Amino acid sequence: MKIEPQNILIVRTDRIGDVVLSLPLARIIKQHYPNAQVTFLVRAYTKALVENNHFIDEVIILKEESSKILIAENVKQLKQKNFDTAIVVYPTFKIALIVYLSGIKYRVGSGYRLYSFLFNKKVYEHRKDAVKHELEYNLSLLSQLGINHIGGTNNVSFDLDVNKSSLKKVESLLSSLGINKEEKFVIVHPGSGGSAVDLPIEKFVELVKMLTDKKIKVFLTGSENEKEICNKLVLNELTFNLAGRLSLEELIALISKSFLLVANSTGPIHIAAALGKYTFGFYPKVKVCSAKRWGPYTEKKFIYEPEIECNDCTVEQCAELNCMNSINVSRVYNDIIKVLENLNGE
Repeated sequence: MKIEPQNILIVRTDRIGDVVLSLPLARIIKQHYPNAQVTFLVRAYTKALVENNHFIDEVIILKEESSKILIAENVKQLKQKNFDTAIVVYPTFKIALIVYLSGIKYRVGSGYRLYSFLFNKKVYEHRKDAVKHELEYNLSLLSQLGINHIGGTNNVSFDLDVNKSSLKKVESLLSSLGINKEEKFVIVHPGSGGSAVDLPIEKFVELVKMLTDKKIKVFLTGSENEKEICNKLVLNELTFNLAGRLSLEELIALISKSFLLVANSTGPIHIAAALGKYTFGFYPKVKVCSAKRWGPYTEKKFIYEPEIECNDCTVEQCAELNCMNSINVSRVYNDIIKVLENLNGE
């Protein structure tokens, strides 16, 4: 039986990149059901990604206390909204239970979890097999609403908003650092929050040195916990460490002002792709965190993987063999220079 949804909840309560890769669902749903209400349930720290999106009618924040999900409080707030359909993009037992107890009639989710009995509209795909991109796995969930959208980098829109107030703050910050409005600068984000196997910091140092030798200004971004890592990349007056200094809204604004972003597999690389920026990403040859599944979803990307032979690699094996150290950052540098020259019309 085909669902005719009127009040849809999209649940994505994990990290920055995961939320970004779920944003296209809102527009696609609206294209098929223009009168439907679309609401996102997210964690507080990712709220900036879904605010002021023209295809998202409301944003609900997951109720937590000391990082513990409050089941009764979340059930109460969802019941008040009278959703008829929930798409649980990121399933956990607690989230699935909350959606079930909220009395939502149609509950779309994975059919391969022990708690999948809490869903009554199931999609049977093992994401760990990484046969397609994470965004395309997200799109597969829409099949339960009668929507068959195969994706493609030229066939989805992220509709990520740049907060005007945050943009003004970032422009003021750039001006105070001597960056004029038309000046090119590069963002390097060396951390990943443990979501993947990272390029060694020594390789980032090597790359930043080459860029600044070319008189390219480099902004270093990261969380408060990544200040120390970023400090290692402050080589001269052309490197600026903003780790821990920006809110998510301000990070989005900074990326919107940049020309390109260099990063491991982490949230900011997906923000950059969503904003149409060139992205340069470092990925291990590990299936579950490969570029095939987690790469930036754009044609404007450069992907670098270990240059050693590696079959059925695991995170542990990749770390033990120091596979990421085999990536040649001179090649990365040359690609960046080509992009910058093309952007400059040279």
